Amino acid sequence: MPPAFVHRITKYDPADRDEHGTYQGAEEAVSDHGPVEAAYLEAISAFAEAAGIDRLEIREPSVTGHVHFGAQPAVEGHGLSGLFPADLAGYHDGAEVSLAVALELIRVMLREQGAWCQLEAEDVFAVHVGWDQYVYVGSDQPCTVAVARTRELGLFAERLVASPYAAEPEVTEAADEGFWASVCTELVARQGLLLEETHIVNATRWHRLTAENLNAVRAGLGPRALLTVWPDLQPDVGAVLTALPSEWHIEFVWETEDGTIRDVTVDETQYQELAALVADARAACALSLYTDERSPLLQAVLPDSDGVLRARW
Repeated sequence: MPPAFVHRITKYDPADRDEHGTYQGAEEAVSDHGPVEAAYLEAISAFAEAAGIDRLEIREPSVTGHVHFGAQPAVEGHGLSGLFPADLAGYHDGAEVSLAVALELIRVMLREQGAWCQLEAEDVFAVHVGWDQYVYVGSDQPCTVAVARTRELGLFAERLVASPYAAEPEVTEAADEGFWASVCTELVARQGLLLEETHIVNATRWHRLTAENLNAVRAGLGPRALLTVWPDLQPDVGAVLTALPSEWHIEFVWETEDGTIRDVTVDETQYQELAALVADARAACALSLYTDERSPLLQAVLPDSDGVLRARW
């Protein structure tokens, strides 16, 4: 159950909203990277203190993808440089961080630098950062002192029934031993498979699976990763290029000469550049980006070490 007391924290005066709730005032929908941003962080810290929270869990982490929808440009490293290593180790669903790190993640999201996640403490506390400087704080406590402090800081804390980001997750199969048995069966039949590992939204890693490397790949998978199994890459790269659709976007996946597996999203206007990019590829495939045309062999999510599936995909 989500926290019972939810407040929307913004710099937008409710008096400047029209009958539909749309803000009509003069405040910009971007971070000032200064005193207003600092006020947001101090207000959220006040709510956390009122709830007795000093650590939060990262949920549903993502980084900048092919398209960035923020009002401000994304930055190199998705804004996570200095908070996590370059390979983003420690930035995954279920990772626990201090309140200080959580506040820095909120700063990154307010600035729309590329990374986004939800920050939660089970059903006790939650912080969700939305578009245009809207922040939703949920608590199991009324936090009346924090509400008053927010107003002192020049911000507005409006009571809501629920955060718009508290949607129920989709039900996904667990990548348990039954799933891996199915992977082994497919490997026997096909001699090879392509595994798409999504441990962070928009940060996919690819693996070519064989009977020989399966256990090693399994051991290196990220926590709570979404695993999608496809037929193996095709060695005839030319044939894959020739068979590309005459329109629409596709995801092109290929293995480079050094064995690295890369992917890129292109449309029909970029096929010539794509052919040049993959001229030395060992093998490749093209995957549709449209849900009704995207049919993997298997898909499941890694459970935690206790066997419980907690990831929300």
